[in-house]
Amino acid sequence: LLQAAAGILCYVGAYVFITYDDYDHFFEDVYTLIPAVIIIAVGTLLFIIGLIGCCATIRESRCGLATFVIILLLVFITEVVVVVLGYIYRAKVEDEVNHSIRKVYNGYNGTNPDAASRAIDYVQRQLRCCGIRNYTDWENTVWFKQTKNNSVPLSCCKAALSNCTGSLTRPMDLYSEGCEALVVKKLQEIMMYVIWAALAFAAIQLLGMLCACIVLCRRSRDPAYELLITGGTYA
Repeated sequence: LLQAAAGILCYVGAYVFITYDDYDHFFEDVYTLIPAVIIIAVGTLLFIIGLIGCCATIRESRCGLATFVIILLLVFITEVVVVVLGYIYRAKVEDEVNHSIRKVYNGYNGTNPDAASRAIDYVQRQLRCCGIRNYTDWENTVWFKQTKNNSVPLSCCKAALSNCTGSLTRPMDLYSEGCEALVVKKLQEIMMYVIWAALAFAAIQLLGMLCACIVLCRRSRDPAYELLITGGTYA
């Protein structure tokens, strides 16, 4: 069970890293990746803990089981920290995006797209949005003023339309919703994945600690077990 939990935790952490890479230009605070880093580390540690727990149970080692419980407790505390950090950074997402998104849009260069420009086109296509609050925000960008063709990037065009040119004379061809609110929502959803994963597997670890404690208590109260361990006899 712990091995499965470890695999899922590592998957969630990796998903956060991959998704963050698509939106990192809108989110400058790299410290928001700390919960994902911790959850990957916890997943790796859980895999090792699972092996220790299995060996300790098979060999009926009190020392091994006690070590298993202590490590599980430490990991449980770590996951509580992940949940707290997740909520803290989730609350900071909106401020971070509001602070950086206008700068990213002003740096758009459609003729020779750099990483930031590709990020904008990706977000507009992926989230089906245009501009910061709506497509009219493009009128205030350097790129729009330089091109002088009264058009927005083609990534603003609705996916179902094949003849869209991005012209502002046909606003019905463009996505009407702005990207700022959708980027905030997406990043908050990503952070919630980390929070829910940490909470779910913290509950699993509590169950694991409870089971290990029960086994330890039974072993300590069983005189036959103690005599056999020390090489004595019991009749």
